Amino acid sequence: MSPATPALRLAPQIERYSEALIPTEYGEFRVVVYREEGSPYEHVAIVKGDVEDKLDVLVRVHSECYTGEVLHSLKCDCREQLDLAMRRISAEGCGAVLYLRQEGRGIGLGNKIRAYALQSQGADTVDANRLLGFEDDLRTYHAATAMLNDLGIESIALMTNNPAKVKALRADGIRVTSRVPTRVATNVHSKAYLETKRARMGHVLDADFVLDSAASDVRNPRLHDGE
Repeated sequence: MSPATPALRLAPQIERYSEALIPTEYGEFRVVVYREEGSPYEHVAIVKGDVEDKLDVLVRVHSECYTGEVLHSLKCDCREQLDLAMRRISAEGCGAVLYLRQEGRGIGLGNKIRAYALQSQGADTVDANRLLGFEDDLRTYHAATAMLNDLGIESIALMTNNPAKVKALRADGIRVTSRVPTRVATNVHSKAYLETKRARMGHVLDADFVLDSAASDVRNPRLHDGE
């Protein structure tokens, strides 16, 4: 799309703004930027191959994590989840990562750091959010729905351990034909966070999910696909 071309209007809240092919360490991807009306945020579809009119397309709907992805924080598994998704989709030859700008499960970076300070005093991630006056998870997936519709994907195999994400997308009319589990190595800093996601937020993780990093999905995207 040239700079002079009007942006494609998808819905009252989202528009396709720009796209280009970008070489990455995982291979070449088409990066499509969407702008959300009335918001400063730009969401991104990172697309491999021809996904239009395809069934069971491998998709990761991923929320921004500055601390994990930029600072390489060890407190969460977000960077490893994103890395795994890119590797799996590259190996598959077809798929998409939808990167949504909703840091800290929707509370924003500043409040996320405030929550981290509370966690250092003994609160878990759920209680820290509540102490700050927030719900456990403020994320929505309407932007992802609009992006999937614009890309013309017929149905998706969703890479997630979070059944609530599957439910939310299906409620928006997205055909989610399967949930593809994702498992990455934990560390001494992230173990408590992932245990809270399993025990209090309904994520599907084994109680003994601590893995040797040499055997985790992030190292070998074809391991554990049948979990």
